Amino acid sequence: MRVTPPLFHHAQALLGELLRSPFAADQVVAAYFRQHRELGHGERGFVAELVFAVLRRKRSLSARCAGDLSSRRLLLAALACVQGMNRRQLAEVLSESESKWLAQAKAVRVEDLPPAVRLDLPDWLYGELLAGFAADELERLAAALNQPAPLDLRVNPLKAGRDEVLQKLLESGLAASPCPYSPLGIRLAGKPALARHPLFIDGCIEVQDEGSQLLGFLLQPRRGQMVADFCAGAGGKTLLLGALMRSQGRLYAFDVAERRLAKLKPRLARSGLSNVHPVRIESERDARVGRLAGKLDRVLVDAPCSGLGTLRRNPDLKWRQSPASVVELAAKQAAILAAAASLVKPGGRLVYATCSLLEEENDRIVDGFLAQHPQFVTCPAGQILQQQDIALDTGERLRLLPHRHATDGFFATAMERRQ
Repeated sequence: MRVTPPLFHHAQALLGELLRSPFAADQVVAAYFRQHRELGHGERGFVAELVFAVLRRKRSLSARCAGDLSSRRLLLAALACVQGMNRRQLAEVLSESESKWLAQAKAVRVEDLPPAVRLDLPDWLYGELLAGFAADELERLAAALNQPAPLDLRVNPLKAGRDEVLQKLLESGLAASPCPYSPLGIRLAGKPALARHPLFIDGCIEVQDEGSQLLGFLLQPRRGQMVADFCAGAGGKTLLLGALMRSQGRLYAFDVAERRLAKLKPRLARSGLSNVHPVRIESERDARVGRLAGKLDRVLVDAPCSGLGTLRRNPDLKWRQSPASVVELAAKQAAILAAAASLVKPGGRLVYATCSLLEEENDRIVDGFLAQHPQFVTCPAGQILQQQDIALDTGERLRLLPHRHATDGFFATAMERRQ
């Protein structure tokens, strides 16, 4: 898209808000576009991707900017050094003095920068990841996290088959292909607007990352069972679980935030599900949770976490999180997992999951839980998925990574209650 002064002004204004705001980037972007409805779909996409490029590459771009970290300089550096535009393409927004500066910025040897700066990670996060990944793999992981995520869809099997949906998407002019792992997943090329697409309106498709879909298959709920999505949020995984249950049985969608559960209601109406029961709870110790102790066949805990596995979509999280916030989250995760486990009956399955890359939120939480709850044992994730013809084995615990699996970063462990 041609970089015009008005378009660049919008990017500059939005980036300024993002860098000042205490709120999540996606919320700030959505609010900005609601205020500027004159921007078309393509213009919004260009502005959003440009400001997100700055958020992804802020450390290396700052190094190129040589002390001037204004929104304007960061955006120009992103256009030239990340998106590869030349001075001719930027002529309408680039002054003569900036043209000389930009040539110097492009000449910076990124390979000479410190590793954390080169990989656009805060120092603490680089250190944490280096403890779990070899240096060369960390390079590939960071590179994948700094790329925009593809747009994945999940087919609603109550309303359509994947092949049928694929055919209709192709007929409507969208480039679509099956996801490699999820039997219900479809990956689109680009970021088309879907809110008015007939398949979306009819509830045949939902937007959901393939990795998130695989968590539902790991839980593997069956018809007629009693199931809980313990941290349901806006209900993406709830809808999948209900579909896998063929809308039979009882599915509780628990969450502490009414506003998140409110987002589930229109999605639920489109889905055709009748077995979902959204319940707002005060905390994991809510009496309504306690009344279900030992009664449920399946419980999914997609725990509140740092979100560092979703940096392709939420690059601001790496600048928002800190070692202290991770410690605080880990304490909450342990408490939530223990409370959710109390719902599982003997023979039932409990799945703990995060979209984090950090051992402190993943293996350490599970290991600590198992040490205190010997009635639970782990179930090999690969075997559970293989039973459903999903050819993916990342070990006993599910570990999904963008550079290996082209999904968001996810961790999950399936556990069975033996007594």
